[in-house]
Amino acid sequence: MFRTALRNVLAHKARLLMTVLAVMLGVAFVSGTLVFTSTISDAFRTSSQKSFDHVDVALTPPSPDGPPGTRTKDPRLDGKTLATVSRLPGAASVTGTVDGFTGIGDKDGKLIGSGGSRGSNYFPGKDGKDARYPLKQGTAPTGPDQFALDAGTAAKGGYHVGDTVRISADGPVRQQKLTGIFTTDDGRVAAGGSLALFDTRTAQQLFGLSGGYSQIDVEAAAGTSQAALQQAIGKALPKDSATTITGKELADLEAKAIDHDMEGMKTALLAFAAVALFVGIFLIANTFTMLVAQRTKELALMRAVGASRRQVTRSVLIEAFFVGAIAGVSGLAAGIGIAAVLREVLNGFVAKFPEGPLVVSPSTAVAALGIGIIITVLAAWLPARRGAKVPPVAAMNSVHAVATTKSLLVRNILGALVAGIGTASVVVATSVYEGDDTSKIMLGGGGMLLLVGVFILTPLLSRPLIALATPVLRAFGISGLLARQNALRNPRRTATTASALMIGLTLITGMTVIAGSTQKGIDKMAVDALKADYTISMQGNTQLPTTAEKAVRDVPGVTALTPLRAGMATIGTGSAARQPTELTGVDGAQFGSLVRLDISEGSLGTLRGDRVLVDENTATNKGWRAGSQLPVTFEDGKKATLTVSGVYKGNDMLNGVFLDNRTLAPHQKDISDKQLLVKMAGGATEAHKDDLVEALGKNPAVTVADKKDVSNAIASMFTLLLNMLYGLLAMAVIVAVLGVINTLAMSVFERSQEIGMLRAIGLDRRGIKRMVRLESLVISLFGGVLGVGLGVFMGWAVGQLIGAHLPTYELVLPWARMGLFLGLAALVGVLAALWPAFRAARLNMLAAIKAE
Repeated sequence: MFRTALRNVLAHKARLLMTVLAVMLGVAFVSGTLVFTSTISDAFRTSSQKSFDHVDVALTPPSPDGPPGTRTKDPRLDGKTLATVSRLPGAASVTGTVDGFTGIGDKDGKLIGSGGSRGSNYFPGKDGKDARYPLKQGTAPTGPDQFALDAGTAAKGGYHVGDTVRISADGPVRQQKLTGIFTTDDGRVAAGGSLALFDTRTAQQLFGLSGGYSQIDVEAAAGTSQAALQQAIGKALPKDSATTITGKELADLEAKAIDHDMEGMKTALLAFAAVALFVGIFLIANTFTMLVAQRTKELALMRAVGASRRQVTRSVLIEAFFVGAIAGVSGLAAGIGIAAVLREVLNGFVAKFPEGPLVVSPSTAVAALGIGIIITVLAAWLPARRGAKVPPVAAMNSVHAVATTKSLLVRNILGALVAGIGTASVVVATSVYEGDDTSKIMLGGGGMLLLVGVFILTPLLSRPLIALATPVLRAFGISGLLARQNALRNPRRTATTASALMIGLTLITGMTVIAGSTQKGIDKMAVDALKADYTISMQGNTQLPTTAEKAVRDVPGVTALTPLRAGMATIGTGSAARQPTELTGVDGAQFGSLVRLDISEGSLGTLRGDRVLVDENTATNKGWRAGSQLPVTFEDGKKATLTVSGVYKGNDMLNGVFLDNRTLAPHQKDISDKQLLVKMAGGATEAHKDDLVEALGKNPAVTVADKKDVSNAIASMFTLLLNMLYGLLAMAVIVAVLGVINTLAMSVFERSQEIGMLRAIGLDRRGIKRMVRLESLVISLFGGVLGVGLGVFMGWAVGQLIGAHLPTYELVLPWARMGLFLGLAALVGVLAALWPAFRAARLNMLAAIKAE
């Protein structure tokens, strides 16, 4: 039986090729994902470990003490700590680090750096060099108007030593002379970020750490272990004056963080690989079903000479094993190529990745081979059992084993039950959703059941849906009518072929509906929530320059302006006071003219004195209402009582607790704004925007955005997301195309005698080609219609859950894209039929008539 199975694999190489390709693509996606994520993780890990080569122990400021939300002494390490550690016998070198945000502008004033913009200090050692930042060109910065820049950012900006560069570090724009260009192993720079270096004194002034450091790195002397050095530092410093961690612990934490960051990408890519494999199962099952049907006499003869049902089943599964093994090995090789391509395509497009070799672990190889074999064998199991169940005598009397009416009836009943349960689960989940995971599980499970139920029902659905195409097919004469009959001749085969395309289009359509509707909801929220013409904010989630408000207020045409100022306080007494609450200070007199709040209780009125506005979620969680009296402890420890004047429906743009800046500011040591809302006479115009940008000194780190800019940013984000999803789901569609090609090719082989008779009675080669193409077109459009319909339903269902968190969400049906998807389904049908149609037309008439 083993030799028989091997002979069948070699004898049907062409017929099994498509199956091998389908499995190979799925395996390639899985192995490519594993190789890609392992490669990127290893590159980031190697890069980060290099940055810790000279760090045996790191000192960081102690955690602030005191009641939550109250102001404590600024966390920093002072020069005294640095000097104390430097004198320790086990310390070979000590480096004081000062970090902060630093935006670098290109020659057009735009911010450079996709992985974060940072600034730090050049800390020369005894040899006058900083080992962390080897200078590639020029010299180290030594004065307040000088700085050095990493080589990658300098290349992006087209900067050279001696150039004057616009930067933003402490807020206002600064003109700095570029004295040096350096290289670094810093993983954040390798990921596309920018790094500017200043001399230590300048960095301390820029980042508000005058005389202090944000971190001190210590390298151990020869013969001193990291643990011993850490212990010595702990004894030398006053208790609780610093937190220490070893270089190994830092590297381990960084490695865990990298693995955690990569886990999400790996999971997403593997999910799409699973879709491709799931679609491939249909192709495999269809292929082996047709092979078993075409070899009915052969299997029956084996039964007649003594082979048992188990042996027949086993011989088919052995064939599947060989196919899976070949697909697994070739899929692994293709996956390595996919990983290399992914790294090149995504490098710089999504993120900047450090250089490093491709990493192919033994577990990846085992996974590729195992998945290929397991998926293929499982998909072939039912066809193998079906072939083994045919009695030898009955099989010898018929070339094909046709599905009985009873089996189709049972299938239809089962499909209706599964689809009904799935639909009910989805509808119930959308009706009772209150933010809990139960409804999400019900929706996901119901969606899967619905998809499976529709798949089971596709033989039943094929007749009425394909019948709708009859008037169009009649226009093509006898070829069209034959194509319709061929598509309906074997409903199981048509259903399995169309289902592969249906699944891919269900996901694509559903994601398009969800993305378009969410984009519309967020866009509407951003536009509806604000009356202001412009929002002004800083890159990197940092605070605006302290001079920004005054600079904007002096711009001609400004009719209303409010800063959004962050503050902290504890509200309530007892256990409630343990958790600090973020406050947002505004210009109470002008706030109402710049925002559009949906007040559910109380009123907006004028925010002044002890009046505050609270969003619904906070009010519900805290048990507050309009008129509630709130005991508050501010940052400076002073107490007051605030009154809730109104409760509003919050969103991602506006939420939390708002109060007048004149109430908040006296309790703050450092006053800075996170955002400005501006209204202009005559509304938003390019001239007004230019005036605001000019007033802010053309700061590369400051963003001035009108409502159109917000909408465009949202649209570009969703367009990028959808394009990535389309690219990933394209693998499933390619597998579906292979399924159509394989089914048609094997169908042509199976109907060789019939095609020969058609040629003999007058149907020319062009008619044969047209018949096969129309059959493919009908099957593809059948799968396309089901996929688009299911995708719209699932998109609606998921949207109901999103709407619970996004009140402005509204269902948007992308008619143009849905038409495009159906057009692509038709194109798939036409392209998939090219080779089978050519093959059918080239059959020798007499040889085909004699075929069995």
